[in-house]
Amino acid sequence: MNASDRTPADLLSSALAADPGRPLVTFYDDATGERVELSVATFANWVAKTANLLQDELSAEPGDRVTLLLPAHWQTAVWLLACASVGVVADVAGDPAAADVVVSGPETLQAARACSGARIALALRPLGGRFPQPPEGFADYAVEVPGQGDRFVPYAPVDPEAPALIVAGREFSAAEVVERARAEATGLGLTGPGSRILSGLPYDTWEGLSAGLYAPLATGGSVVLCRHLERLEAEALDKRIEAERVTATAR
Repeated sequence: MNASDRTPADLLSSALAADPGRPLVTFYDDATGERVELSVATFANWVAKTANLLQDELSAEPGDRVTLLLPAHWQTAVWLLACASVGVVADVAGDPAAADVVVSGPETLQAARACSGARIALALRPLGGRFPQPPEGFADYAVEVPGQGDRFVPYAPVDPEAPALIVAGREFSAAEVVERARAEATGLGLTGPGSRILSGLPYDTWEGLSAGLYAPLATGGSVVLCRHLERLEAEALDKRIEAERVTATAR
């Protein structure tokens, strides 16, 4: 990876330049049986579209707060990188009443209504599917995002020292996210390109975000992100670790 990268969006750009075809996020939901694998190029395309939605359709600007009421999921990872691309603050499991934009999964829609700004709902269905009936007062992400542009350019350069992430009550700048992810990667077993970590940790702590997204991205590795991993029996987990060529785990 490029040592000069200062923001999570920089890390993704470097990954795209280095090897766009390699897997970046492989997602399992052990409640539904879903498996989705996203290459760096596919993931980056989703990020670009989502960042364009944020910047152009929702008029989000650097410094705005985007509350993410979402579980550990591949679409949550997309939103985290889209926020980093625009320069807005991603507030994970934060107060929607204090947000300029709220992004909610199906289980947190009632809480998300406290946001007086734009509200986006994610059905979190397999293959990024739509809600059968769009929630009242929300735009359906799966309806809005496909028509967005495949390339993203921020209107203003993202300041690496500006606030970028709030999780578990702690605020990080974009540069701090990158620096901390790099510093902790070895301890997670991520030793460089080809490293592959399986994470069953939720996204509402720094540890979950680091293992489940930022540390693999910062080291040229990849993540097998598992939701509802507690439903998987030990033998099936061992088989997944072998089949996915996992080199480290965080559970």
